[in-house]
Amino acid sequence: QVQLVESGGGLVQAGGSLRLSCVASGRTFSSSAMAWFRQAPGKEREFVAAIGWNGGSSDYADSVKGRFTISRDNAKNTLYLQMNSLKPEGTAVYYCCGGVVPGIGRNGYRCWGQGTQVTVSA
Repeated sequence: QVQLVESGGGLVQAGGSLRLSCVASGRTFSSSAMAWFRQAPGKEREFVAAIGWNGGSSDYADSVKGRFTISRDNAKNTLYLQMNSLKPEGTAVYYCCGGVVPGIGRNGYRCWGQGTQVTVSA
């Protein structure tokens, strides 16, 4: 059974930083692309960032490019999202998601975890 456990969320002021972590188990983490998605209240889940299986490629939503950095440590089965210069519109539940199709893209992920709440105050 796949498990993705996110952590690191919290309350932060606009302009602040947070680092999210996601520990994966139950599947071949090191051979899969991984991604972060987020869902704000009343909105659909949206793509945030993705990273290839070896960390050699990445993709970001325009809204976070230059402020967020996705990374991974395959030895620890852990995915990270460093979030800097946070904005109030970044308030959402952030989900760690595993790729279920080959390659890196903005679709083809499953989000097995419960997510971690990020709240950015103005």
